[in-house]
Amino acid sequence: MSKQLSEDHQRSTRNPSRRTALIVAAALAVFAWAADQLTKVWVETTMTLGEQTEVLPPVLYWRYHLNPGAAFSMGTDYTWIFTLIMIVVLGYVGFKSRELGGSWLWTLGLGGLAGGVAGNLTDRIFRDPSMNGEGISTFGQGHVVDFIAVPNFAIFNIADSFIVCSIIGICTMMLFGLNLDGTRETNETPAAAEPEAAGPETAVPEAAGPETAESKTVNPTTVKPKTANTDAAETDT
Repeated sequence: MSKQLSEDHQRSTRNPSRRTALIVAAALAVFAWAADQLTKVWVETTMTLGEQTEVLPPVLYWRYHLNPGAAFSMGTDYTWIFTLIMIVVLGYVGFKSRELGGSWLWTLGLGGLAGGVAGNLTDRIFRDPSMNGEGISTFGQGHVVDFIAVPNFAIFNIADSFIVCSIIGICTMMLFGLNLDGTRETNETPAAAEPEAAGPETAVPEAAGPETAESKTVNPTTVKPKTANTDAAETDT
């Protein structure tokens, strides 16, 4: 009993409670969203569209780019679809967050994913041409600000970084069977019940049946010797 209580105590101190997990996930989401939006404002105010600045050449550059589509500028004519997808993902993350409370990895994964999605969704809703376009026909079709450029890869932003890292982490946790509550899924079948502790062996009587000649045979070793009193009694007579 005491060992079980000790294990429960260690588990409770090692894993977050539901309230703590929600607070940490929300704080990470706000941090990711704020970092994404502040860097985008910095790019818009210090660079012109298409301008490139060397950071760590030839590995890293800042390049101001507006993306109406997805990665590698795919689906530029269907911006509204990406907006709907991000709204659905954000709602699903909020729904699944109710199950948090046993795993720091899931807490960080969902928090980072929520912040990254919220960052790009903010661009879709509040940046041109969503707010200053043709009314409802362009609403939700704002262009996302991208500025991080590396060789042979798409230009991305802080929100994209949080999204990709969180998805990789979530897929890894699902692959290894780690649940949101900190438990692990196993495919092992329950072990068969162990026999009770061995005790003094007792003879199991055989089923009653007709007596045989063998059952009537007396084992000489089982005959008790006569006591001295018995011998004395026989002598007196």
